[in-house]
Amino acid sequence: MTTLTRDPAHSAPAGRSRNSRAPRQGAPRLRGPAWLVWRQHRAAFWTLIGLTVLAALAMVFLRGQMVDHLDAYDASAGKSGGPPSDFEEYTGRLFSFGGYLGYIPVLAGVFLGAPLIAGDLESGTAKLVTSQSVSRLRWLTTKLAMTAALIALSTATLGAVFDWWWSPAQGRTDTLEWTSGALFDVTGVMPVAYALLTFAVGVAVGTLLRRTLVSMVVTLGAVVAIGVVWDRFRLNLGNIQSVNTDQGVGPDARLPELPSQAVQQGQGTYFLTSSGERLDWTACLDQIDNEKAHTACLESQHVIGWSIDYLPISQMQTMQWLGAGIMLTIAAAVVAFVLTWGRKRLL
Repeated sequence: MTTLTRDPAHSAPAGRSRNSRAPRQGAPRLRGPAWLVWRQHRAAFWTLIGLTVLAALAMVFLRGQMVDHLDAYDASAGKSGGPPSDFEEYTGRLFSFGGYLGYIPVLAGVFLGAPLIAGDLESGTAKLVTSQSVSRLRWLTTKLAMTAALIALSTATLGAVFDWWWSPAQGRTDTLEWTSGALFDVTGVMPVAYALLTFAVGVAVGTLLRRTLVSMVVTLGAVVAIGVVWDRFRLNLGNIQSVNTDQGVGPDARLPELPSQAVQQGQGTYFLTSSGERLDWTACLDQIDNEKAHTACLESQHVIGWSIDYLPISQMQTMQWLGAGIMLTIAAAVVAFVLTWGRKRLL
């Protein structure tokens, strides 16, 4: 076929192959450092996205099972509000899944944060990229921003779905203590803040040590240390409240009743005196074998009832926002250090 028989309207423009495709107008495209970061870490990014989707679907399925069980029990019993006798099976799944989600900060710090910069420094990619028209600051900012955004989106999604799963069980059982890490750390804003903190720590360790494997090991130790400190510090964010009785402490005296879903704090119950002071429950314990002597000892201390400390579930969101604010502040400081250090001493 000659060129005379070809439709000029459909002929390929000069300088372009007939088999080449014109870029679609309006389609979002990554360019420059963003495209490079995605191409470089696409395996880890797609893995994170895939695990997030699978975990979310699993929680939706398990929640459906729990809700169906509760609905069937309420229909058969003709009432709602109480838990079925076998409800612990479903709450156990909920608690176990929350424990698994608690490993997300470890994964974010060790497998995403530590190798992010250390891998490029060790392989020489950082020197190659920054020798082009891309500045060190822009390269660092792009890598941190893209990875942090994906971590925040994934953890926010998982936290929201887990909270949705937990909501039907709230108020129907007291076996799920909301102060535990399996519930407190994986709902609300906490999973986002916690994962971003460990991610920032991992990036900082990798930037300083410049070796991937060593950075991952050190980051694992740092994340474990953060978890230990956080477990000890978490409950200090709340305002402990007390509930008292003034009907004595004899065998017939009833202990104070805690509000629904409240978690008892401290070492247990205390003796409450007429002056409002509290005594440790071990007071007069040495005379417990002699009922009269024990009663006389308590009367001499002017004991009138019991006192119990607790944290109500109404403080959960406030405590989570306070904890998240602290974590995000530390993470921002660590990121600022990484950017400052990397801009001057990275290569």
